[in-house]
Amino acid sequence: MARELEQSRSKTPIVRKAVAGVVLIAVVALAIHVVIGLVMAVFWVAVVVAAIVAVLWALKTLVW
Repeated sequence: MARELEQSRSKTPIVRKAVAGVVLIAVVALAIHVVIGLVMAVFWVAVVVAAIVAVLWALKTLVW
């Protein structure tokens, strides 16, 4: 009985470490996803601003 109790106690830290590792991996993946999303948002805003500037330049060149 004492051996079974010791074995179950020794498995618990392993399980806790495994769960902690899975949680850590999930949080890192979520953080990477958020950072990539922010970078893409900044990129698309820059593309839209560049397109607007290009259209205004083209209109100025053609009309004035």
